[in-house]
Amino acid sequence: MSSADKSSGDKKITGWASEDGSFKRQSSSFRDVIEKGGKFEPEKGRYHLYVCLACPWAHRALIVRELKGLQDYIDVSTVHPHMLEGGWHFVSPSNASKEPAPVSEHSTDTFPGATADKLYGSAYMSDLYYKADKDYNARFTVPVIWDKKGETIVSNESSEVIRFLNTGFNDSLSGKEKELDLYPQELRAEIDELNEWVYNDVNNGVYKSGFATKQDAYETAVNKLEAALKKLEERLSDGREFLVGGRLTEADIRLYTTIVRFDPVYHGHFKCNFGTIRHDFPKLNLWLRRLYWNNPAFKNTTDFAHIKEHYYYSHAQINPTRIVPVGPHPDIEPLDKDSK
Repeated sequence: MSSADKSSGDKKITGWASEDGSFKRQSSSFRDVIEKGGKFEPEKGRYHLYVCLACPWAHRALIVRELKGLQDYIDVSTVHPHMLEGGWHFVSPSNASKEPAPVSEHSTDTFPGATADKLYGSAYMSDLYYKADKDYNARFTVPVIWDKKGETIVSNESSEVIRFLNTGFNDSLSGKEKELDLYPQELRAEIDELNEWVYNDVNNGVYKSGFATKQDAYETAVNKLEAALKKLEERLSDGREFLVGGRLTEADIRLYTTIVRFDPVYHGHFKCNFGTIRHDFPKLNLWLRRLYWNNPAFKNTTDFAHIKEHYYYSHAQINPTRIVPVGPHPDIEPLDKDSK
């Protein structure tokens, strides 16, 4: 059954706010893990990743997949950036190999980088949720890790997906991919503490600001967001390249996917216009640029066309004209900008 037939599971964005006008995020429903000796064994080719290139939560999984060298282990299907009445949808299989329409045409079928559902040719992401659970009645989110053997969802919780991708396939990996640990034991307490307030005030804070429906709720959220960015700026004031322990960890990944979207989307579209990363948070901007330009896993998985197209086009209650801005120019500043 598709989302068009069972639309009650896909609540409108404006319905996410509570009576006080504040945004409430849905809890994830599928919380299993890929692990040796578990229900979902780490087998090459068994799993499939469903993402939206615009979504910061899905972006986390794409970055870890590439950092850990799992591209040959887990294939990816990418939804169209327009999330409309039926929720996330795929390019139709008949059009998947055709030349995609230019971004400016806002095609509802083809778009550069969007794919068909490579496993089943589904029209909507909801079709996969109902395949996993015919009685599912919540929203149809990404990322999704799909088990091809059991034809079900392993997990749709991004914070847990990046944890089991970090370790689950290590027995089959070698070299730097095997050695890379994004959640090392000795740094876990510090990472967890940082993740908690970054999630509440930054990752979710931009959404609390953008989807607020009352002035007080908006101002509460946006003020907390500004304070959190200032706190991060201070943390990076010693010139450190990474947030925790002098090494790349999941804390960097979780923050990056919000900060890289800030100037192109959240500053204007979500009314987070107290400042831009590039002009008002120089230390945070340098941290962002280092990750993007020095690590292919970050640059290769960041698609600014999808990011801007999704937010500005899909949220008609915020942007009813659906005009997608051409700026900022550039999408992200060069690494050596400060030396010029």
